[in-house]
Amino acid sequence: MTGPSSSPPPAATDASPSGPTIWIMAGEASGDVLGSRLMAALRARCPGVRFAGIGGERMQGQGLHSLFPLRDLAVMGLMEVLPRLRHLSRRLDQAVADVTARRPDLVITIDSPGFTLRLLRRIAPLSIPRLHYVAPQVWAWREHRVREFPGLWERMLCLLPFEPEFFARHGLEARFVGHPVLQSGADAGSGEAFRARYGIAADAPVLVLMPGSRRSEAPRLLPVLGRMLALLRRRVPGIVPVVPVSPVIAGIVHAGVAKWPVRPIIVTDVDDKHDAFAAADAALTKSGTSTLELAMAGVPMAVTYRVNPLTAAMARRLIRVPYVAMVNLLCGHRLVPELLQERCTPELLAATVERLLRDPASRALQRAGFGHIRTILRGPGGDPAGAAADEIMDLLGVVTVRARSV
Repeated sequence: MTGPSSSPPPAATDASPSGPTIWIMAGEASGDVLGSRLMAALRARCPGVRFAGIGGERMQGQGLHSLFPLRDLAVMGLMEVLPRLRHLSRRLDQAVADVTARRPDLVITIDSPGFTLRLLRRIAPLSIPRLHYVAPQVWAWREHRVREFPGLWERMLCLLPFEPEFFARHGLEARFVGHPVLQSGADAGSGEAFRARYGIAADAPVLVLMPGSRRSEAPRLLPVLGRMLALLRRRVPGIVPVVPVSPVIAGIVHAGVAKWPVRPIIVTDVDDKHDAFAAADAALTKSGTSTLELAMAGVPMAVTYRVNPLTAAMARRLIRVPYVAMVNLLCGHRLVPELLQERCTPELLAATVERLLRDPASRALQRAGFGHIRTILRGPGGDPAGAAADEIMDLLGVVTVRARSV
């Protein structure tokens, strides 16, 4: 194992001793992005704040010394998790021990409910204030789990505008702060710069392929995407595939595309990814936040996903929403095609992407819907990270007042 190990690491070195200590953790790449923006917003409001916890490169760039590597937690799906349960259990014990030793002023967990909610439950006896950022998507499936949430946190922050109403029906307060994709910069890339950087002709069709940020996702999608490209390149000559990936799984992706019929451009830098979005004529992406990133950039897309068949069978029995793609859920109709599980085949994917590339009306329809999504994702005030930081500072103030009154 590489990276930080068992003994509690030092907190951020640029903090003053008088500031609050916040223990913060993310469980995957998207949470690492959220966490880094949140840390920056908190430091702007409270320069003396100190951080400890678990995060990736972005959170480490904000001064966090991660307790262990983020990649140890980046796994999804029942059959994918089972072989790693013992390892994940050890990591959970390690996180609980670190919180217990540090006794921070606040614990913040970001998304990844399979791990973070267990952590919140384990540390409840410590009476440390807890905040969870990114509501568990129990409105989509396993709604009965909402009964387990009372007492897990003092405050929960939501990214989606319909979530506070859902949780209110179950007697839980949730606060919408806006979706951080709005400040991701996904819509600020330069297509011309990307084409010049990689020597791509101005008229060459660029296809963005996003196989996922977890180690359990990409290996399932990459072979299918490779076979799709073998079909597509005969129908769309000169097509240039671009694969933006998290540095956490870059090695897996490089190995997975080695035998593709068209060698893709692999980008791990965020600005490079946004430039790729600006250059793209279409995209094929796994479901999740990547659909919102592409929507911000105005890239016409199709959504695909494939998991272990047993995981899929269980999910179908539990899912309570009509769509998997977040852009479709927010629009309330099938704005973008969804090609999931049995429909995630090279033939169907190639045909769908070809239609996107050749049908201006379909692309225009999607882009009109993307404009609506940008509007409804805006929070009640300020940028999303700033709004979340204000909620956290308010919670810290409430905690301080309560402590003084005891």
